[in-house]
Amino acid sequence: MDAQTMTLSPAAAARVAAIAAKQGKPAMLRLSVEGGGCSGFQYKFGLADAAEADDLAVETDGVTLVVDPVSLDLVAGSVVDYVESLGGAAFKVENPQAASGCGCGSSFAI
Repeated sequence: MDAQTMTLSPAAAARVAAIAAKQGKPAMLRLSVEGGGCSGFQYKFGLADAAEADDLAVETDGVTLVVDPVSLDLVAGSVVDYVESLGGAAFKVENPQAASGCGCGSSFAI
């Protein structure tokens, strides 16, 4: 797999590093895709202890983004960002493959 198929923004890397430091875990964010949500698929984020052998791993500023092969098919080419607004703060996936999405940005359809 080509490591250039996913990007972790510096803002997202900084937020993952801060969360991981508070929890005493490695600075590693796992992005996966599950069925469900209002548009068909939904993004799931969590800290990972280690990457699996078949995961795509991309590093930004010392923080690693890992994506499993099944999820990668649905999010290849995406940028994972961290945005803060009046409505709150959240990780956001800018997915070029998504044909549509919900208003909150946590689910999408292809």
